[in-house]
Amino acid sequence: MDATFTGAVFLGMSVDGFIARLDHDLSWLTGADEAGGPPDDGAGGDFGFAEFVSGIDALVMGRSTYEVIAPFAEWPYQGRPVHVLSSSLPADADPRITVHRSFDEAVAALGTAGYRRVYVDGGRTVHQFLAAGLVGELTLSRVPVLIGTGHTPFGEFPADIPLEHVGTRTFPAGMVQSTYRVRR
Repeated sequence: MDATFTGAVFLGMSVDGFIARLDHDLSWLTGADEAGGPPDDGAGGDFGFAEFVSGIDALVMGRSTYEVIAPFAEWPYQGRPVHVLSSSLPADADPRITVHRSFDEAVAALGTAGYRRVYVDGGRTVHQFLAAGLVGELTLSRVPVLIGTGHTPFGEFPADIPLEHVGTRTFPAGMVQSTYRVRR
């Protein structure tokens, strides 16, 4: 699928590769603040999230991810347009978002808007964008916990997705964050 934008992924996950428990619980994601904002690195930082968001034009996520983020005391996207894939949310569900009924509709809208770098978030959404060849970079932050089962953005793909390691950072609480470029 041709698109004028490149997807970028920034995910926190357990060491065993899960982004949420099967019931969508995120309590294992150590350091999440009680106001619902993104976790910090124990030194008042945000693991590079603000820097990452400053380099994107828009976001796309699924309904489940949106429902986790919607009640945050502080909307974490710094005024960027947010697109949500959902067949059940009404179009006017939230003035901060644009709802798309299908993957193809969302991709077309993101391309038509002229975005160059789009943050792709949420397990199923990340999987769809990876499978379609629309992700150019992944930043994966491994939290030092094994949760045993849960939701993953990975799984079966039509073909291998070769990655090039860009860099790895470690944080005081034990999180290891690696960034990869998707090789074309």
